Amino acid sequence: MMENGSGQKVYVTLSGLALLIHLDWPFHPSSSGADFWTLHSEIRPVGKDLRALVAVNASATVREVLPTLEPKDAESPTLNALRKQIDAYQVEFLKSAKLIPLAFSSRNYDFKRMRWAFQPATEEQISEFLLRKVYWQAKVNGGGVLVADPVDAQYLGSTAEKLLELAQNMAVRGVMKVEGNSAHALDGLLEHAAAFEAAQESALEALNQKHAYERG
Repeated sequence: MMENGSGQKVYVTLSGLALLIHLDWPFHPSSSGADFWTLHSEIRPVGKDLRALVAVNASATVREVLPTLEPKDAESPTLNALRKQIDAYQVEFLKSAKLIPLAFSSRNYDFKRMRWAFQPATEEQISEFLLRKVYWQAKVNGGGVLVADPVDAQYLGSTAEKLLELAQNMAVRGVMKVEGNSAHALDGLLEHAAAFEAAQESALEALNQKHAYERG
């Protein structure tokens, strides 16, 4: 059942997709002379011979908000901007993908509260997200899974502390074992593998239908 040792981090979306995301650093100024910076990315759904090639175009306003465009400052919001665009059906996964541009704009930033704003998730959604994350990360790598992840917390409009609290609540149900900031999948979680796999298939099908409709 478990596929150990790849060392890859899985990024789960609220729609149920489990993704492997590679960011080709660094951001570089647009070659067209336009006022934005570009970072190429390859995104693959776990277990599928599919991919999306994306050019993340960070606007001048985003550049002003970020201290730098280096990974230490830009990686988390870039990953979450990608996840948000995927949740909004803006990315299509194909066997032979072509590079598509995606805007990373100030719409992802709450200037009133001076923080990133991606997906305001409910506690129920966050709990389901964590179950899926622990399942998929265990399937790809085995071992422990960071549940108090600040990148996920930013994506979900929550805090690492809240994610840990919800994971601990689910540990009582026997689906995972929480140690420190990490969790291990237990048999109670693996019994729901079919549901997690079905959610991935459903999310991919929804994406395919949307883009097939647009192509006419």
